Amino acid sequence: MYDKLLNELEAVFQGRCKTDLPLPELDRVVSLLTSLKQVLLPSLRTRQGSAVGDAVGESEIQRLFTEFQELCECAITSQRGSLGIHLSSVPDAQTAAKHAAGQFLQQLPVLAAMLLQDLESAFNNDPAAKTREEILLCYPGFSAVTIYRIANALFRLQVPFLPRMMTEWAHYQTGIDIHPGATIGCSFFIDHGTGVVIGETCRIGSGVTLYQGVTLGAWSFPRDEDGHLIRGTRRHPTLEDNVTVYSNATILGGDTVIGAGSRIGSSVSLNRSVPPNTIVTIERPSLNFRDAA
Repeated sequence: MYDKLLNELEAVFQGRCKTDLPLPELDRVVSLLTSLKQVLLPSLRTRQGSAVGDAVGESEIQRLFTEFQELCECAITSQRGSLGIHLSSVPDAQTAAKHAAGQFLQQLPVLAAMLLQDLESAFNNDPAAKTREEILLCYPGFSAVTIYRIANALFRLQVPFLPRMMTEWAHYQTGIDIHPGATIGCSFFIDHGTGVVIGETCRIGSGVTLYQGVTLGAWSFPRDEDGHLIRGTRRHPTLEDNVTVYSNATILGGDTVIGAGSRIGSSVSLNRSVPPNTIVTIERPSLNFRDAA
């Protein structure tokens, strides 16, 4: 009975989401993320034998390089296998992974500087934050943005699988869904955060603040004449510098641009552009009161 069941399952998945090559392990990806966060944000360093705030040693960087290269090689090999790409037709996965690992590690100082600006933005925009350490340890928005910054760097290096694994882990942990392909400027702050969705082709300027439940999504999904999705097109909105979007607002469409300095009120739904320095709100609803008796 079991052999028949396994054969039927094999037939169902034949040629779809199936490869004989090993896929990257989520536990290893999460472990790498934790190490990278400790490198980028030294206050989080609590490794055994290391005091909080200790500088990162050469051996730690070498360990990260090796771990990243191994995961990257696994991801590249798996993707090529699933796409049916003959490995001899492109640079070998080990060489490609080594190059990506080196390029990524060189970006760590830039990522660290951006995260410090994100941290300052969170501290300056939230009166509930007593210290920056509180934000580092407790704020899901900052955690999601930290993981996004790492994943986005890998996405731009065209590393397969790992960027999405990272941001989906952040989604699972924080309730905040940021596609690693989104472009997000410095001093970015997500307050509270639960339910925030930022699509792949979003472009977000510097100094932008989002509140919980905000969706920056697609208005429609264009298809070709055969009904297949057309991939790689702009589907998600642009938010220029210093825009604030309040809770549960929805902004849709690749042609939608929210001008610099604008504020989008709670529960607003938009699929058209807004000029700079504009406040958009919905009409105040009327309330009816009656005796409960």
